[in-house]
Amino acid sequence: MPRFEPKNPDYRAVATDMFVRQRAMQTLGISIARMEPGEVDLAMPYAPEFTQQNGFVHAGIITAGLDNACGVAAFTLMPAGSDILTVEFKTNLLAPAKGERFVFRATVVKPGRTLTFCEAGAYALNDGVETLVATMTGTLMALARRG
Repeated sequence: MPRFEPKNPDYRAVATDMFVRQRAMQTLGISIARMEPGEVDLAMPYAPEFTQQNGFVHAGIITAGLDNACGVAAFTLMPAGSDILTVEFKTNLLAPAKGERFVFRATVVKPGRTLTFCEAGAYALNDGVETLVATMTGTLMALARRG
């Protein structure tokens, strides 16, 4: 993967602040585990409240984690004063989402002035073994921050 240079030297603090202000991520117990320019890992513990009828974590929860990972990864490369919105994503569900915890790992494929393209994977962790359960491709848009 290419190494990216952030446009904002305070990218880490700004991206962390953007993430912390998302109440949905707090509700899901999702946290930032690792962040570099154009890359992020988010972590989420298993919770029975997030499961569907078969006991697997619901696809909507997995998709939310993947979408947010793409957003944070893209945001690390945006200039100061930016805000961000997802404009498109596609999720592939590859295996039942059953694990002790989950990691949502995203990387920027192509940053742009307005649109940034990312790829992400959701991994279930069981006894130290990671299993890829879903993938996402996403396009995110930089916006001028509103007062």
